[in-house]
Amino acid sequence: MDTTLLADTDYPLLNIFWTMLELFLWVLWFFLLFKIITDIFRSHDLSGWGKAGWLVLVILLPLIGVLVYLIARGQSMTKRDIEQAQETQAAFKSYIRDAAASGPDGGGGRSHVDDLAKLADLKDKGAITEEEYQQAKAKILA
Repeated sequence: MDTTLLADTDYPLLNIFWTMLELFLWVLWFFLLFKIITDIFRSHDLSGWGKAGWLVLVILLPLIGVLVYLIARGQSMTKRDIEQAQETQAAFKSYIRDAAASGPDGGGGRSHVDDLAKLADLKDKGAITEEEYQQAKAKILA
């Protein structure tokens, strides 16, 4: 008896595609479930009891709970996603501004680059001489 022929026809190609579709739908389902649970906890307009109720509904009756949640609160999910993205971007920009303002030495004041730019500007305007510029530059870089 030839076992390799039996193994080749044991799982037809259509069953492979069906299995891949089922796997994809499971991954999609879990992604949607985690997205909704995250949205429940992040929602500021729900009370603690409201969050608990939605969570119980989504966990105990997952298909019905997820569909009802999407119908009832689907548009507000998008608004909360946008608000969170804007808050994250604002926090990132604030961090960048604070980091750039602190300068390379970690202090809260001006950086050496700012001081050198002001010195160069003073020299260009003729307020200080080349010798004074070089002395002040050496002092800043030391």
